[in-house]
Amino acid sequence: MTDLVERLVPDELWVLFRRVVPPTEVIRPQDGGRRRARDRECLAAIIFVATSGCSWRQLPPVFGPAWPTVYRRFARWSRERVWARLHRVILDELGARGELDWSRCAIDSVSVRAAKGGH
Repeated sequence: MTDLVERLVPDELWVLFRRVVPPTEVIRPQDGGRRRARDRECLAAIIFVATSGCSWRQLPPVFGPAWPTVYRRFARWSRERVWARLHRVILDELGARGELDWSRCAIDSVSVRAAKGGH
């Protein structure tokens, strides 16, 4: 595994991520095809795209999987609510360590004007 992947997805994050990502059953007819891209490499590539601002198509090949593979994994994990569960697990972990500072918390909301008349 490359140093970049290990830097973007340290072991501690990887352990937490594995708790929330659903297992994937790999089905290959007659054992053919390419090996499945590793989740850790895909996660590192997703983190790189999210933090660097590059587009999926500009993803450097150093991560291993090609950009369409990384994007499909991102889309699948998004549908499966992996990011929300990971966020919760990370907050729980930091809270258990006493490393959360709620003194600078912000709450966002939306206000909608009430319609005239009716109920």
